[in-house]
Amino acid sequence: MATFLWDDIVFGPIHSRRVGRSLGINLLPLRAKVCTFDCVYCECGGLRKDADSLALPTLEQVMAAIDGKTATLAEQGQGIDSISFTGNGEPTIHPDFPAIIDHILAARDRYFPQAVVSVFTNATRLDRPEVVAALKKVDNPILKIDCALDNMAAVMNRPKGAYSVARVVENMKAFEGNFVLQTMLVKGDVVDNTTPEALAAWYDVVRQLRPREIMLYSVARDTPVEGILKVDADSLRAAAAPLLEEGFNIQINA
Repeated sequence: MATFLWDDIVFGPIHSRRVGRSLGINLLPLRAKVCTFDCVYCECGGLRKDADSLALPTLEQVMAAIDGKTATLAEQGQGIDSISFTGNGEPTIHPDFPAIIDHILAARDRYFPQAVVSVFTNATRLDRPEVVAALKKVDNPILKIDCALDNMAAVMNRPKGAYSVARVVENMKAFEGNFVLQTMLVKGDVVDNTTPEALAAWYDVVRQLRPREIMLYSVARDTPVEGILKVDADSLRAAAAPLLEEGFNIQINA
């Protein structure tokens, strides 16, 4: 299967099906994924054995890339809807993540005050107070729970080290609902988190956390593990139906 990696620290703007016209920020290496998950559906491919030894861009490199790109786009009169931390893995891994958030917020306020700042994170580092504090500063902390069952998350997300959905849920409560919950639904022989059991557990998590918005989506590119199947729009809507009836705000992206 093809691997899709970003080859710069700041990229785009691109059209994101979730956040609109987006300027991307990649705090990870440019030629390999570095992450606390190794999801079976990840467009960035699988983790390399030497991933932890790969150098991250320095704080100075990130700030220079942000300053150069935002100034150029402003001079060209290009608009953006979102500045989005995504890239080749988990952005909160970067040791200077809080300082980078402060820097990007200042650049946003200077050049694109109408744009929101979004961070896509798998929520595995919410046990670190500095990460939570930084995420609370952005407009859209987008926190992931794909599976509410530990055994299914182990297969789908393939976390590095111990992972407990209950612990992640407790950490997410620090946001008091002021966040976006991101969930990927897939089918296939490898894993299927659309089963009644999996969805019932996910509904319980949503009701505990009461996020201001939910992003429910399925795969859009090739996956590193064969047999991962896309969930169509009708099936996504059916999965979301009970929560929609309860008044939850759900963005569905097939």
